[in-house]
Amino acid sequence: EQRQYIQQIRLMPDAPKSYHVVTYGCQMNAHDSEILAGMLRDMGMEEAADRESADFVLFNTCCVRDNAERRALGNVTWLKEVRKKNPRLMIGVCGCMIQQPGMAEKILKQYRFVDLAFGTANLYRLPELMLKALESDRAVVEVEEQNTIAEGLPVQRLRHDAAYITIMYGCDNYCTYCIVPYVRGRERSREMSAIVAEAEALRDSGVKEIMLLGQNVNSYGKGLQTPVTFAQLLKALDDVGIPRIRFMTSHPKDLSDELIDVMAHSKHILPQFHLPVQHGNDEILRRMNRHYNRAQYLDRVRKLREAIPAIGLTTDIIVGFPGETDEEFEDTIKLCDEVRYDAMFTFIYSKRVGTPAASMPDAATREDKQRRFDKLLEAANRVSAEKHAEYIGKTVRVLVDGETGKDEYNLSSRTNGGRLVHLAGDKSLIGQFIDVKITSGNTWALYGKVGE
Repeated sequence: EQRQYIQQIRLMPDAPKSYHVVTYGCQMNAHDSEILAGMLRDMGMEEAADRESADFVLFNTCCVRDNAERRALGNVTWLKEVRKKNPRLMIGVCGCMIQQPGMAEKILKQYRFVDLAFGTANLYRLPELMLKALESDRAVVEVEEQNTIAEGLPVQRLRHDAAYITIMYGCDNYCTYCIVPYVRGRERSREMSAIVAEAEALRDSGVKEIMLLGQNVNSYGKGLQTPVTFAQLLKALDDVGIPRIRFMTSHPKDLSDELIDVMAHSKHILPQFHLPVQHGNDEILRRMNRHYNRAQYLDRVRKLREAIPAIGLTTDIIVGFPGETDEEFEDTIKLCDEVRYDAMFTFIYSKRVGTPAASMPDAATREDKQRRFDKLLEAANRVSAEKHAEYIGKTVRVLVDGETGKDEYNLSSRTNGGRLVHLAGDKSLIGQFIDVKITSGNTWALYGKVGE
């Protein structure tokens, strides 16, 4: 059906000739944008270098934190001025922000210059909605329940050597601070055969690294007619032969011994694990509805490191959850000092209307939360710098993944454990595995020389 709409748009003389997709949020949003771009390409549009030169601009939005939402809306407003210079410019807004109840209607009321708004559940229907917008004088709005898994969608991938594969959609955990289950829906897993077939096609096209995506990949397969575990999926993908396999995100409560064992004995699954702890205090974890305590989390960390000594561990942490005290926050500092993460993604709590945490009492001031955040960041940076110092003088294997835009160290790359390495070299190295000798490092990255 959507392919028929694509063909109709290709024959329309007044259809947009170029597009530009602006993406906010996580890797799943980035992959969604690749799919949106693939459909727009099939409609006969070419990718424009920037928003100012495009005939159709589509904002793929995030709503996990308030800042991402405000940034998206601010940029949508900016396009109003661009449209004065280009009256034919079409503007669309989609993604998680639009999936929130009442948000699409609010967008169209406050931003009357928007032509098209649709939620995450309608992504695969872009050709149909685009056609409606082109044939109508009124804005097109579509937000429906999350229940469809659409296979065979075209993809305009960002890189030729690496690719995302979404293995499941939605989340059943309902952490009290998180809006994701409300905008991405309940958990829905793709069939393992479809995922493996996609991986095989990527292997045959020369892809050297895949990133498996899901809100909680450890829950993969539970709702399928024939249940499959994430560990079983990983084993099947390991056999495909793509050199590097990564995945995210994992929920600690669902991390199984079976998964750890598969990782420990695999050939291609990289020794990297993103295991969000969110907080180090048991009472806060309970109020977050995380379904594990500090001791259980640390036990999983111990098992991972015993089975895979070289594993790189990263995490997410929220500072300033409603009701958090200085004493409870100190438990997070102590946990981080004990685990010594390779990288930490830290955030000050962002109130999301519609979640249980939004109505919880909170006596802490913004200054209190910023002070705690700064202390956590200092602890994270200290450990990162210490770990990076240990690499100096060592030779590591990396996959060169892009340019940095800088003169001295113009290329970026990643180790098996996910560490960022900057180096100098010709851009023909992009997409290649090479050996790099580490010469220096700081809090954020390692620096090295090729072939030493």
